[in-house]
Amino acid sequence: MNHQSVAFKNTQFPFPPHLHYSTPIPSRVLFPFSLHPNKTITKSPYSAFSCRGFHTPLLNHPSCSFHSSNATKPAAVKTVDVATLGNLCVDIVLNVPKLPPPSPDSRKAFMEQLSSSPPDKQYWEAGGNCNMAIAAARLGLKCVAIGHVGNEIYGKFLEDLLQAEGIGMVGMSEETDVLNAPSSSYETLLCWVLVDPLQKHGFCSRADFSKEPAFSWMNTLSEEVKRAIKRSRILFCNGYDFDELSPHMIISAVEYAVEVGTSVFFDPGPRGKSLLSGTAEEQKALKHFLRMSDVLLLTSDEAESLTGLVDPILAGQELLRKGNCTKWVVVKMGPKGSILITKSGITCASAFKVKIMDTVGCGDSFVAAIAYGFIHNIPLVTTLAFANAVGAATAMGCGAGRNVATLKQVVELMETPDLNEDDKFWNELLREHLDSQEVTFLSKMVLNGSNGRMKHVTLQKVVSELLPKLKSSQLEGTLSS
Repeated sequence: MNHQSVAFKNTQFPFPPHLHYSTPIPSRVLFPFSLHPNKTITKSPYSAFSCRGFHTPLLNHPSCSFHSSNATKPAAVKTVDVATLGNLCVDIVLNVPKLPPPSPDSRKAFMEQLSSSPPDKQYWEAGGNCNMAIAAARLGLKCVAIGHVGNEIYGKFLEDLLQAEGIGMVGMSEETDVLNAPSSSYETLLCWVLVDPLQKHGFCSRADFSKEPAFSWMNTLSEEVKRAIKRSRILFCNGYDFDELSPHMIISAVEYAVEVGTSVFFDPGPRGKSLLSGTAEEQKALKHFLRMSDVLLLTSDEAESLTGLVDPILAGQELLRKGNCTKWVVVKMGPKGSILITKSGITCASAFKVKIMDTVGCGDSFVAAIAYGFIHNIPLVTTLAFANAVGAATAMGCGAGRNVATLKQVVELMETPDLNEDDKFWNELLREHLDSQEVTFLSKMVLNGSNGRMKHVTLQKVVSELLPKLKSSQLEGTLSS
């Protein structure tokens, strides 16, 4: 779960049911597929715990052209679909009589009280970038989680959980990093998700009480991390990476991904706005992300924060214009749907009409489906419809981590699909753009065809093309291109 700081809010979502942890898997080295033969991950001897908050080479997607050195290098063999960078944490969801008071000292004391002994495992869940990795793996993508966990019960929990989901894990720290790091800063990151009797949520984390990134002691990318990035088609990063990694480390990972032809996906999240006014190093790293990412994923509010433009389409076009490598800007419009903007056109898809139980993890599930469409060169309108469906399927459940949508749930949703169409909203949004670019729009009832510069594609057509592939993948255990 991703949260920048302690916050309290009203929620309409029910409290998640007890989470039952599956039988642990003995192995401590998580590679369901090999990145490098006979290579193991070195773990730290430190054992403690703390808490921390959160929330085939690619087809037709070459690396940025200005890196001329890539032209003479042989293409790296891509054996992994998606690698996530950092932001690995354990969410602990607890009922409390009342939320902690707002003062920093009181919150810190409350957190330390919670940390005095580990709660029962039924309250533990994977959080942060684990959500995206799990969602992607359930769609059949091969995934690796690049990040850091400690050598304690929480780290073991995440390792076993990721392995059970078929996700590899690559530790980020070198031996020299471990030796120089204080034991408390080497621990697995936790997010305490607190729920009072009125169903108000509060989030408590170690990051709330430190001005430095949680793992500021990391100095360089290890060879194992570089190998994982090089073997991956996509490197996924989000704004919460800045809570644990230094801007220098983040820039190094992005630059290396570009160098080796790995596409960069970046979702700034709520942290995007604060990074704009952050330290000089944070601002530099954010601007680097916006220039060098192949795909930017953000909400309409986040797009406005980064560009100053209220119109999400104009904001997306501005991000495309400023990007050196940017091919897609995907704007998440909540219950309205989503928009995918390229230099040649605009694609829109209304959201699926479902009974929403919990929106936690929906964005991560949505991103996983966008990654699938990008990798397999699926038509843009189909990619958006698929992403909306995967996000909606997760919204029908409670919580993230192991509770994100399964492929079976996505198939069931698409067998009886319905769109939450809002013609007035879309007509007003698209009216000023029809004269400048072709617009492709997913419709429920309109016949396939074009009306001026508006190209309509029916939901029935998209589902009829996608559903057989999804059903087939259920039998095969993996999605194929």
